[in-house]
Amino acid sequence: MAVALGLACSASSAWAEVDAVGVATLAQLPRVTVTGQRESDGYVSTHNRSAMKTDTPLRDVPQSVTVVTRELIRDQSMQSLADVARYVPGAGMAQGEGNRDTIILRGNSSTADFFVDGVRDDVEYFRDLYNVERVEALKGPNAMIFGRAGAGGVINRVTRQAQWNRIREATLEGGSWEHGRATLDLGDGVGDRLALRLTGVYENSESHRDGFMLERFGVNPTAALQLGENTTLRLSYEYFDYDRTADRGIPSLAGRPLDTDPSTFFGDPELSGTRATVNQAAVVIDHDFSDNVRLRNRTMYADYDKFYQNVFPGAVNAGAGTVAISAYNNVQLRENLFNQTDLEFAFETGSVGHRMLAGVELGEQVTDNFRETGYFNDSATTYQAPLSDPTISVPLTFRQSATDADNHGRASVAAVYVQDQIELSPRFQAVVGLRYDRFDVDFRNNRNGEVFRSRDDLLSPRAGLIYKPVEPVSVYASYSMTYMPRAGAQLTSLNLSNQALDPEEFENAEVGVKWDLREGLALTAAVFRLDRSNVVIADPNQPGESLLVDGQRTEGFELGVAGRIRENWSIQGGYAWQDGELTEALGGTRLAQLPRHVVSLWNKLDLTPAWGLGLGVIHQTRMYASADNAVTLPGFTRVDGAVYFAPTARLRLQLNLENLLDEEYFPNAHNNNNISTGAPRSVRIGLTASF
Repeated sequence: MAVALGLACSASSAWAEVDAVGVATLAQLPRVTVTGQRESDGYVSTHNRSAMKTDTPLRDVPQSVTVVTRELIRDQSMQSLADVARYVPGAGMAQGEGNRDTIILRGNSSTADFFVDGVRDDVEYFRDLYNVERVEALKGPNAMIFGRAGAGGVINRVTRQAQWNRIREATLEGGSWEHGRATLDLGDGVGDRLALRLTGVYENSESHRDGFMLERFGVNPTAALQLGENTTLRLSYEYFDYDRTADRGIPSLAGRPLDTDPSTFFGDPELSGTRATVNQAAVVIDHDFSDNVRLRNRTMYADYDKFYQNVFPGAVNAGAGTVAISAYNNVQLRENLFNQTDLEFAFETGSVGHRMLAGVELGEQVTDNFRETGYFNDSATTYQAPLSDPTISVPLTFRQSATDADNHGRASVAAVYVQDQIELSPRFQAVVGLRYDRFDVDFRNNRNGEVFRSRDDLLSPRAGLIYKPVEPVSVYASYSMTYMPRAGAQLTSLNLSNQALDPEEFENAEVGVKWDLREGLALTAAVFRLDRSNVVIADPNQPGESLLVDGQRTEGFELGVAGRIRENWSIQGGYAWQDGELTEALGGTRLAQLPRHVVSLWNKLDLTPAWGLGLGVIHQTRMYASADNAVTLPGFTRVDGAVYFAPTARLRLQLNLENLLDEEYFPNAHNNNNISTGAPRSVRIGLTASF
């Protein structure tokens, strides 16, 4: 959609055009009106760089992509990736043992498929949205662009970057269960060549769960420097840390979540904590050789320091009226260093147009894991707590058991890739690409000195065909393949004498339609089949351990809609039907935490320039807590609402009401006896000031 980007710029001023990963190209402009492409319009996104590594209209991307824009994040007061997943068709969030984000995309549960500005961010921690411009869910195998993993899809956070425009915004928020949060966003140009921006957050909150606490702090300064007419340098640094309760939820009884108060904590909240400290720095250089040739180099270094300790429930003994409580802790240290270089160029061969991408990625990850088991009264590894009072305070000591991890791993990757976006005719386009990864892992068991080494040579193709019967509509078919080598935290719970070091393999076939019904309103639909082999799943009978199984298949249909029904009515919604099973394990059971039907729809209605209302509905059918299908989490319907009041252009008051009908529900689980409870009716009030 062509729109005015800037008006009446003087010869001494500058305008920054920001692309889909937040990287700006600065140009000196005379007094003219500039037209171009906006990346998003309210809730709808029109262009994307992450999916193809080129600035491409979403209609021309042959895969299902859902973008949660900054406007939707603001209107729903989203603060975590769990909030985002509710409005992404085919996505869900697992419990993650109460200490990490665990996304489920097309039936595949993963802690590794997270990226920030297109660079891997696969450490197990909880991410915040204080510095996020938008969140992109790119579904289906994505190894051609992102490298290993990304089987069911990837989640890419696009951060707010320095621009040559003035930004002054602060938000204070409070609400149910002592919720308190403040965010800050400051930015401006410093002359024609330098722009600065600072985002920050501080939060101190409790929750509906007894004994839960959360304190977090983050700050993210960024800078953009125009080195020449065609060269931009971007610098970014983030410090983020938190201290929170690791909450494993409630156990089950007779195949269902235990009938208990949703606030009841099973275990010891005082000794169940998780903390993480993240230091992340990035340098990005963009250089345009000409209108058709562009070079980008991105380097990111990140240091992660994470600790978590769980005192959590196991099986219920109904006859004795007790529940088993166990405990352990784990330290994980990780350093990531990645460098990506992409060369983009366009040319024609006769009447056929080509947009080529050639790239190189180099990276190294160093990981240390150390785990200890908890001993109650310095003797027993389990404690039988009464069901009538399962919140305990029993002396605990922690030391290594015979199987606890103490290891050091180093994973290195060297990759090259090439992709061609081919315009065969005004109606037909094709995308072909191939990536080669050399992935090396050195793993040392510090307990016994054993050293394991593996090397994987991986070829990841993608192919897509796009047909445009009319300009607002595209029909596509695509095929992609990816691998997931073993590395990092995965190796802590696998027996290295078996085939654990062989990579998982994923094949995805997808057919879809994208239709821009009109300006500012988009509809998408896709059907897919995803096959997975040499699969690692959580052992339903041994918490903390994993199983290797032979095969898994997920089939599904996704429907998404985003944009404006009318000028004052915005929506974001979707529907997913998914059917997934383990094809050669556990008797062909259905995949864990995969509801067959999920529907979500959010509406925002601007009643007047000052007043607005929001209403959202999320419905999902029942699902299983674990791969053995022994425990069922019932389906539920959750209704949310919001009221907005903006008395001036610089002041906005927002009231968000969650779970308006006070539905009792269980949004996710980690296994049969670690089931999360949904929050009862709650309220948050936020005040945003621009100055």
